[in-house]
Formats: sequence, C-alpha cells, structure tokens
Amino acid sequence: MPLSEWEECTVRVDGQRIHLRIAGTSGPMVLMVHGFPQCWYSWRHQMDALSGAGYRAVAMDLRGYGRSSKPAEVAAYRITESVADCVGVVEALGESSAVIVGHDYGAPVAWVSAWTRPDIFSGVVALSQPFGGRGLAGLPGNPFGERRPSEVARELAGPDMLFYQEYFSLPGGVAEQEIEADVRSWLISGLYTLSADHPLPPELVGVDLTALPPDILRDFVRSAMCVPRTEGFGARLELPEKLPDWLDQGDVDFLVAELEHTGFTGPLNHYRTTDLNWEALGEYKDRPVTVPALFIGGDRDVTTIWSQEAIARIGEKVKDLRGAVILADCGHWIQQEQPEEVNRELLAFLAGL
Repeated sequence: MPLSEWEECTVRVDGQRIHLRIAGTSGPMVLMVHGFPQCWYSWRHQMDALSGAGYRAVAMDLRGYGRSSKPAEVAAYRITESVADCVGVVEALGESSAVIVGHDYGAPVAWVSAWTRPDIFSGVVALSQPFGGRGLAGLPGNPFGERRPSEVARELAGPDMLFYQEYFSLPGGVAEQEIEADVRSWLISGLYTLSADHPLPPELVGVDLTALPPDILRDFVRSAMCVPRTEGFGARLELPEKLPDWLDQGDVDFLVAELEHTGFTGPLNHYRTTDLNWEALGEYKDRPVTVPALFIGGDRDVTTIWSQEAIARIGEKVKDLRGAVILADCGHWIQQEQPEEVNRELLAFLAGL
C-alpha cells in the first residue's frame, strides 16, 4: 500500500500532541515505537505486513520528533512520560490493550511499558536492545541497571572519552550544533556506519561479536560508540560513496526533511534523562517483566553486541520470553536492514499470543 494511503492522525495525550500513522482499521493493535534519529517512518516495512495479517498497525512519533509535541523541559522526556504517551495512544484510539514493539531507544520504551503497565500491554517485542532494567541500556557489567548508568558509562569510556549518550547530553547544544550543520551527511553517515554494510576492522573479521571477552568487548564499545573529548560523534562515522541497498534516496529525503524541520533538541533530550529514568524506575527494580516477550538483535548491531550479558541473563528478568533471535549479517537498523526476517518473527510471535 502506498504511504499516502495509511491513515494519519494526531491524538491528544495529557496535554501533548502525538502524531500517528495507522494501517488497518480493525484487529488487535500493535503499537510501534521508533528510536534515534528516526520517526514513525522506520516501521514502513512492517505496516502492510501487520495490517495484511489482520492487525491494526500504529506507528507513533515520540514526543520531540516529527509532528508530536516538543516540550521545553528535559524532565518531560523521562521514559515514564514516554510510557504514559504510549498508554494514552492506546486509549485515544479506543483500545484497551496492545502489543508494543520498539527499536533502539524505542526498545526501552517498549520494555518499560510492558514492565510497568502489563494491564495495557499484553506483549512486547524489542529490537536491538534487550531488557535493561532501570538502567535501560544493558551496559557491560551493569546489565539491569544495578548501578547508576551514567557512572558505568563514564568508566566504560575512560578519562579521555565520552560515551555517546553523555556526548549527546553535553550542555550548550554541542551535539545539536554538530548534527544540524549538515543533517543529510550526518544522517547518512550514521545509518551506514552502524549498519552491517560498514566493513569491520580486519582484526574482527570472522569473530563472533556477540560473544566477546569482557576486555575486548569494552575496547569494541569504546572504538565504536565513545567520542574523544576533543571531537564530535561524527568522528566515529563514515560517509559512504553510495547508499546501502536497504536505503534509497527517497528514504533519506523523508528522514532529512523530518529532522531538519523539527531540529534535534527534542530527540536528544531523551538521552538527557538517563539518571532521571534510573531514579524514577527504582520502585520496579525487583519486579520481572511478566507479559510474553520477543527479542530480536543483529550480530553486527553494536547495541546487541554490548548487551550480551543482558541477553544471556534475560530469563532472570523476563519470565515469558518466547525467543531471543540474533539475525546474521544485520546491523543496528534491524527492521529496515532485514524487514522480511523481522516481519516473519514478529508475525509468528503475534500468532502465538
């Protein structure tokens, strides 16, 4: 179905405006939550597959993105606010429950939604990021947020570098200034560099990146996702000579237009709430995720790679895990790089509920 034929609407949720695209008018609701630096469009390959199978597919723009509201206060971007937005979307569309699906930062939103509101979310599918507890990120040595995540990230980066989330949180709009100087080049570079199309360093070719020894894992994360204090995140990115096969010029044009229009302060504000999220979720730290769950990662996805301890121990916290699938030759942009495989796993999970 052409993009223009999917329903477009905006719903009011607790005084905020949440923009939606919807495929399918009936059937169980599947709510999809994007990550950074994306929008609802990252789920374009899933919309028709879900609606064609009898589901009501709803892709939302998180607050700060697209046509959704962009509150000024950083605290308005806490993950608890995102969960409340997801609940509000379900209710605004006249539903009482939904399965929630998330990718990248949207994966923690999906996990926390299912974790804290199982009365609304009857199942959860997370791409790239396994359950990370109150720490969200599942960092090495801190899989479920046992320690404050900002402290662990600083230890991981070392004294001369910043973990990318800390770089994104620097005061004074440092990250915004870097990205907005050339949104198109920065976006293409990020999409390419974090995909499976970007060549591995020679010393890592043929190595199982999802089972690295701790010291090598930390070095890998430092080289891929930590920023020298004297540089920007773009120093870690490479602009390709041509787009990967899974990404065409129309996709780039759409995303660039969205992000140039909205700017990056709202999207980056989600990363500026790391410690606020950890504090807000403290009351849930001993509770498991009880609803049926599916995790899908990529063997070339840096987030999946650094989360290998959280993946190995996921059964301690997720009591009805229906699968932990690692797709071969797949980078970070999982539902876009391998849409058919993701659709197959997603539909099989939904059919089993």
